[in-house]
Amino acid sequence: MPRTIDAKKLRSWLNDGDELALLDISDGGPFSRGHILVATGAPRASFETTIPRLVPRRSTRVVLTDGDGSTLAEAASLLESCGYSNVNVLANGNQGWAAAGFRLFSGSNIVSKVFGEIVEERLHTPHIDAPTLTSWMAEGQPYVLFDVRPLAEYRTVSIPGATNCPGMETIFRIPSTLDDPTIPVVVNCAGRTRSIIGAQSLREFGLPNPVFALENGTMGWQLHDFTPDHGQSNIVTEPVGDGLSSARSTAKTLAERNAVRFIDMPTLDSWLADESRTTYVFDVRLAEAFSLARLPGSVNAPGGQLIQSTDTFAAVRHARIVVVDEHEVQAVMTAHWLGRMGWDVAVLANPLDHLTEHGPDTRATLVQPDPQVHSIGADELVALTESGSCVIVDVGESYWYRQGRIPGSHYAMRSQLADALSQFSRDQTIVFCCSTGNVAPFAAGDARRLGFGKVRTLVGGRPAWRRAGGTFETIGDGDDPRLLTPTDDMWYPPWARAEGAREAMAEYLSWEVGLAEQLRAEEYLRFSPEFDFPR
Repeated sequence: MPRTIDAKKLRSWLNDGDELALLDISDGGPFSRGHILVATGAPRASFETTIPRLVPRRSTRVVLTDGDGSTLAEAASLLESCGYSNVNVLANGNQGWAAAGFRLFSGSNIVSKVFGEIVEERLHTPHIDAPTLTSWMAEGQPYVLFDVRPLAEYRTVSIPGATNCPGMETIFRIPSTLDDPTIPVVVNCAGRTRSIIGAQSLREFGLPNPVFALENGTMGWQLHDFTPDHGQSNIVTEPVGDGLSSARSTAKTLAERNAVRFIDMPTLDSWLADESRTTYVFDVRLAEAFSLARLPGSVNAPGGQLIQSTDTFAAVRHARIVVVDEHEVQAVMTAHWLGRMGWDVAVLANPLDHLTEHGPDTRATLVQPDPQVHSIGADELVALTESGSCVIVDVGESYWYRQGRIPGSHYAMRSQLADALSQFSRDQTIVFCCSTGNVAPFAAGDARRLGFGKVRTLVGGRPAWRRAGGTFETIGDGDDPRLLTPTDDMWYPPWARAEGAREAMAEYLSWEVGLAEQLRAEEYLRFSPEFDFPR
């Protein structure tokens, strides 16, 4: 049976230095409106696919929380039935934490964001604002602009003239593209953190050019009423030949100068076999490279996103992290930053001979999907939709559903599926899809338990539909009859809000700048001594 603990006990555990996974199982919307600072969002709706990745060692001390404690018993029982032996629940959830006089925080990836603000302050990362950049454009002053967000974000909205180079790919790809060491390099993201880390990474990598973070990123650009671009797909290519050799040599020098630790494969194997401590293995390259050749058992966590949203990848406090890339470049810089964040981190040395797995990531799930749920391919779904003989229900991230849904498909939060499906007949064929193809089989199993006998899932989700040449449709900002539930499954960034986007962007940027002062009183949050809060 799971143990119930109170807020004071949890606070003591947060300070004791032992491993702890604090998991908030609320849906993404409620989580973003108020959660315990170092909790990882682990919605019950995606438990089956995320828990083995977030908490790989099943003897880890786990604490579950939610808004008021009302949904914890079922989730705790599921974990225990799957072999998790140290499961605890927080009495009255986040309400209990607040009632004890402890603070709840709004937003997402807060710890990573405040780390970025501290980096800018301590290392004096240079920045320019949007009006300055537009004056450079108008005057014809030479410069280059790199957007360090994932390609999907860059495609959604970008600054004119920006080329995409996500995260730690900056230090790998950008140096070989620059012939003139005097040309300014400007780095942007949507707001602040990733541009600060991206710009400072280039500076610490030894790029001779003057490097600037664009203050407030694309949101700052829009708040100054400058016109953004949409639909761009320009990305910096990987270096080859001398460019690759130079990147590897510079990374080696950086590692030596900053005492970045390397381990060999036997050491990693021994760490993974250690039942007393959690070891995460993250491949920090982009998804395309990860799918071509990877270390078996590793998790894809592109370096920039790993620094930007560490809590979404590594839920276990005080765990070890091993980072991998084939050339030992992106991994070195990622490890450099993780070490400054206070993580026990190492780079896998000489990884090439061990990158033996390829193809789609078929990581084990917490439980197996219902074997009575059958899957179909995109071609078969086309035929079903053309004949009008099925209903499509999308249970993926609602933002991406809004950006481009399979024509005619409905949306439902998995946590509210019973209400969502009540308008359909139990003899209808329902095809479930999602952003990746991973969550839909479990939602389909829920539907079967609700009495729907003809359920299917789309293999590969929306991406498979796109690859098969399927079309997409977007939806407007108003009510849509195909939204079967609220779209409260995730945190919506300010620029994606249907209403009040401008006000939300200004509020968000002000909130981000003020984070460090807010977090100073949370004594259990510690970075490395060089970057920790003065207390």
